[in-house]
Amino acid sequence: MALNREPRVDPAAWARARNILCVRLDSMGDVVMTGPAIRAIAALPQTVPRRRLTLLTSPAGAAVATMLPAVADTIAYRAPWMPGGDADPGSDLRLIDRLATRSFDAAVIFTTVNQSALPAATICRLAGIPLRAAHSRENPYGIVTDWMPDPRERGEPMHEVLRQLALATALGGQVDDDRLALAPPPGSLDAALEVLEHAGVDQHDPCLVFHPGAGAASRRYDPASFAAAADALAAEGWRILVTGGAGDRSEVRTMLEVMRRPAVDLCGLLTLPVLVAVLSHAEAVVTNNTGPAHLAAAVMTPVVDLYALTNMEHTPWRVPSRVLFHDVPCAGCLSSVCLTADHACLELVPPAAVVEAVHELAAHDRLANEVG
Repeated sequence: MALNREPRVDPAAWARARNILCVRLDSMGDVVMTGPAIRAIAALPQTVPRRRLTLLTSPAGAAVATMLPAVADTIAYRAPWMPGGDADPGSDLRLIDRLATRSFDAAVIFTTVNQSALPAATICRLAGIPLRAAHSRENPYGIVTDWMPDPRERGEPMHEVLRQLALATALGGQVDDDRLALAPPPGSLDAALEVLEHAGVDQHDPCLVFHPGAGAASRRYDPASFAAAADALAAEGWRILVTGGAGDRSEVRTMLEVMRRPAVDLCGLLTLPVLVAVLSHAEAVVTNNTGPAHLAAAVMTPVVDLYALTNMEHTPWRVPSRVLFHDVPCAGCLSSVCLTADHACLELVPPAAVVEAVHELAAHDRLANEVG
């Protein structure tokens, strides 16, 4: 049967939805990039009072969800169709029961370009959620009640933020400001400045954050190249702060061992709200295409993004940035492991390009301050 390409949405039904579940089962950065769409869902025209939004997300996404405006509650779930998911079918049954007890009126399922919404939509259907919206490449029949064809079917790249907003606005959602946004809890900046003071960094020192890790091996720039760029910038008077989580220790250790100049090792020392505050305090962030690039964008800190060409739709959003890569024939591979031996899209970016990108962003910031 041919797929009907016309969107099937009923905004009037969504205006009556009071208790809405938003589903984004990906990593921290993906959840942050979905923030504008979640705010748009919260601003749906409504014929009922006191709308409430809950986010169903991964454990990593749940860590940042508490800082997203418009999210009232969070449910963490290790979906078996996602990397690192729970293999126990009992976890799915427990989730269905848990969702059923919450009496959700509707669920919006946000997915990235290479994911199907149908597993999550099926969970929501079994939980008795009457309205279920998603992008879908296949005919969802009754599994999804309100759907739009996947934007990639038109063959046009669409930034991840716009992809999710397209679904939210089709349902009647609206947002005046589509920038990323995070609201760390009170005291986070004070805690960040205390950590820096303990490490010998004055709050007035010009700081750059380097984050050499990334969850996917295909998105990691060589730590030795990070080190070379950091050394050159440290020689100019910048204080270099190196961040990372538990899984980034190897890259951080290698970078620090190669560096000839001092740097502050913050790997594993910061809670997520304090990391966000450190990023907000920095002059710029130098990182791979990974969560901290989007955390920085959400607090309007300029980003130098060492950008593996796995997916060009996740660049820093609405923030001064420089996206560095070497063009390769395999761009758009969507792979978490490099499919070639040379990893050329990153390996052929010289450290000097990183240094120049920081200079450009610093000059941009100075000009903006002068104009302001």
